[in-house]
Amino acid sequence: MLWSLIKILLFVAITGALAVGAGWLLEAQGGVQITVAGTEYTLGPLQSVIAALVLFVVIWLVLKLLSFLVALLKFINGDDTAISRWFDRNRERKGYKALTEGMMALASGEGRLAMSKASKAEKYLRRPDLTNLLTAQAAEMAGDRKKATETYKKLIAHDDTRFVGVRGIMKQKLAEGDTDTALKLAEKAFALKPRHEETQDILLKLQTGHRDWSAARATLSAKLKSGTLPREVYTRRDAVMALSEARDILDENASIEAQEEAIKANRQSPDLVPAAAMAARAYIAKGKPRNALRVLKKAWEAQPHPDLAAAFAEIEPKESPEARVKRFATLTRINPHHPETRMLLAELNIVAEDFPEARRALGDLPDHAPDARNLTLMAAIERGEGASEAVVQGWLARALNAPRGAHWVCENCHQIHADWQPICSNCGSFDTLSWTTPHTPELASATGAHLLPLIVAPEKAAAVPADVVEEAEVMEPGADETGAEDSEAPKKADPAA
Repeated sequence: MLWSLIKILLFVAITGALAVGAGWLLEAQGGVQITVAGTEYTLGPLQSVIAALVLFVVIWLVLKLLSFLVALLKFINGDDTAISRWFDRNRERKGYKALTEGMMALASGEGRLAMSKASKAEKYLRRPDLTNLLTAQAAEMAGDRKKATETYKKLIAHDDTRFVGVRGIMKQKLAEGDTDTALKLAEKAFALKPRHEETQDILLKLQTGHRDWSAARATLSAKLKSGTLPREVYTRRDAVMALSEARDILDENASIEAQEEAIKANRQSPDLVPAAAMAARAYIAKGKPRNALRVLKKAWEAQPHPDLAAAFAEIEPKESPEARVKRFATLTRINPHHPETRMLLAELNIVAEDFPEARRALGDLPDHAPDARNLTLMAAIERGEGASEAVVQGWLARALNAPRGAHWVCENCHQIHADWQPICSNCGSFDTLSWTTPHTPELASATGAHLLPLIVAPEKAAAVPADVVEEAEVMEPGADETGAEDSEAPKKADPAA
């Protein structure tokens, strides 16, 4: 309403100005004299202005006529669309101007204005391959998901824009949480453009989320071939997928296939602890203890871990504690100063009842790097050497409130996991779990309470104050915030078992 009133006022003002100007020109003196072929023409001020306007229009018409003649010559010479382009040139100019304004509006975050400009551009250009994309993106920005979906479906109908349409609907399904449909669309988009990096990443994430390891490994191989993934990263992730595939096969009781996949995963990434442990067990099952020993030694050299020690113990499951200490020397000579190696030696000597040697193996760990595990081992050593119950319970009390020690921790969200998994259960990231000490407050651990009957006699364990035991058995406060999964600390593998 206001804009219509403004336009009326402007029209009246312009009309009035023209009338005043015409009146002034009628009253003005002088004029223009023109001589043509000996004949002299005299034009007054108003006539001169009108003649100038007519001359301008004539020149414009002559130029237009010349351009038409050029288009006609092109048509005669075989350009079938020359004349139609001449007539459509003005429409194209308006259309591309509207398209440009729509793209600027989209970049500025004005979704509604961009949709309007896209509609205007389509009216003039009749180029849906250009305008539909702008319309779809503008509709998404404006929150009109229905309009965006309809437009993306139009894009799918044309070969040139099919990938854009599939990708657009795929991202909509991802935003809605419909991963099943998104996976099918990602596969379609990947088939259309297998070298598109974003599509590769989305497809890989969806495939790993659905635990389709075989398809995920094929996608990972495509990323390597297209140059979007370094070879060393590919080797590591392919090993993780091979291991995950082997674990799934093992769940289905197809042990031969699982063994082969586990061994293959270990060969690809020898420092991957779960792969090394599974590969070693596969060799043990095949009656190849030397191969298992070689796998475990190489993995222990890269990263000592309780799971590796447990697999090493399975090579000779019925040996005596003293023989086990001697055999484990093959492993403990590698990385002898690593905390895991020192705690392993302490555990072996405790079982063999060589408590002085166990104390020497543990060294200053309880003082310089105390955690629930090494403090509990100190309690066991004190108990084995005949220390008083007060001393044993003092070490246990410290263990109950000590840090939890190394765990499988997601590098992305810092979620703590009891066991290694290829995908973080909290953030869904792939291959982000590492064996490290979590950056969490020093929380009470349940380790001491569970190991109490092993350290002190059962009748004496009952004498430990109930409030201490209850404190150990209760879930640590703030565990949800720190990302702890279980109410118990992960149990360490006991190679002496």
